[in-house]
Amino acid sequence: MYQVEQLIGGEWGIGGTAGELVVADPADGRPVTRAPVASDGDVDAAVKTARQRASQWARTAPADRAAALARAADAVAADAERLALLTTQEMGRPLEESRAGVAAGVATLRQYAELGPLHRGRSLAGDDGAVDLMVHQPRGVVAVITPWNDPVAVSCGLLGAALVTGNTVVYKPSERTPGTGHALARLLAGELPAGVLNLLSGGGRVGARLAGQDVDVVAHVGSTATGRSIAAACARTGAKAVLENGGSDPLIVDADVDPYWAAEQVAVGAFSNAGQICTAVERVYVHRAVAASLLEALVGRAAQLRVGPGTDPKTQMGPLVDLAHRDLVHGKVTDAVRRGARLLCGGTVPPGPGSFYPPTVLADCADDMPLLREETFGPVAPVVEVDTFDEALARAGRSPYGLAATVLTGSMAHAQRAWRELPVGTVKVNAVFGGAPGGAAHPRRGSGHGFGYGPELLDELTVTKVVHLRPAAALAPERS
Repeated sequence: MYQVEQLIGGEWGIGGTAGELVVADPADGRPVTRAPVASDGDVDAAVKTARQRASQWARTAPADRAAALARAADAVAADAERLALLTTQEMGRPLEESRAGVAAGVATLRQYAELGPLHRGRSLAGDDGAVDLMVHQPRGVVAVITPWNDPVAVSCGLLGAALVTGNTVVYKPSERTPGTGHALARLLAGELPAGVLNLLSGGGRVGARLAGQDVDVVAHVGSTATGRSIAAACARTGAKAVLENGGSDPLIVDADVDPYWAAEQVAVGAFSNAGQICTAVERVYVHRAVAASLLEALVGRAAQLRVGPGTDPKTQMGPLVDLAHRDLVHGKVTDAVRRGARLLCGGTVPPGPGSFYPPTVLADCADDMPLLREETFGPVAPVVEVDTFDEALARAGRSPYGLAATVLTGSMAHAQRAWRELPVGTVKVNAVFGGAPGGAAHPRRGSGHGFGYGPELLDELTVTKVVHLRPAAALAPERS
């Protein structure tokens, strides 16, 4: 069994006296990771250590910080297979997808290693006797609280940006993937001065304690409920909150779209990683003219997916992260059926071990169903038929979330309207996933706020200071 240790002030194995977590493989229930639970004293000590080391790391030359991050990226790349296997064992993702997540994390670390030394301010137009500047400085101590669904890629983004800009970090990975977080932290910490990166393990109580500490930023990717708790804590302490919370992303299918191609896009968006992706497709608005053909094709695609353990190379969709999450997903599906939705495939809990759940398609869904109104985070495609593109656009935008949306259309006019009018951070036209590297957007409403990716994340994790510099000689009185 993989054993997690905490890291505080450069020492591994510190604290963790508040209990123990055991993570089971969601494919078979076999225990795979044991992790200590941080005490309140551990949290206090980690933040105190990070604060003590902050000024020294901030004074380190940007090129030297970037070189350390580049070495850490190389170390992660060299240990990629172990990280991918840990991810699959802890949360069930097919191994090939876990490998892709690690590769994305490595690329992100390298991106920030390159961008860090280039992150600079600008000069201002002042008078001839002075120099006026706007300069970026580290914020200080950043608490990084990360999710379980893509633990390496997300962590590398927040950790890389925080470290390269000169902040010290207290890192708490999800209690569902503590082994993955621990293995990643070991690789990064090996290239950093002691105390610059600190690692805590535990659940929501530990995260809440950390968010309420004397830190300068809390950077979080995860559920909306947790994000709102963090925002409230930051309002009390004055820390900045950078949050990517939950979503219920819509996908619109226009009347002029090939329904069989559209069904493939829906399947990729709804069933990849068993629907456990922040920008997964959770609502489908399809024009009535193509609805019947799309539903038929989507059910056929769902039936073809091979569901099994993530370590099996033939598996196309793994289990949900654990039994508690499966119960949540299944509860929303059964509730939708009670409210009038028509179950076309899936929607049943399979016998046997593990937290597997089949790809599920429902028709005749309504916007007020919790399945559509709330984030489900499972392999479920609820379909709503609409009569016009205007109707689809309006209904897709009526949501308490605002993370992302996808529009499938052959009309440039409709595509232009969609990206302008949909109240979300990211709009994808004719491709459910993808996009250029370095893209960053502001999530809206319950989906959070602040840039969580791209070069703009460096701005989020630094403060801008204005400097007016006048030479002392200009103040000396003239002598006759």
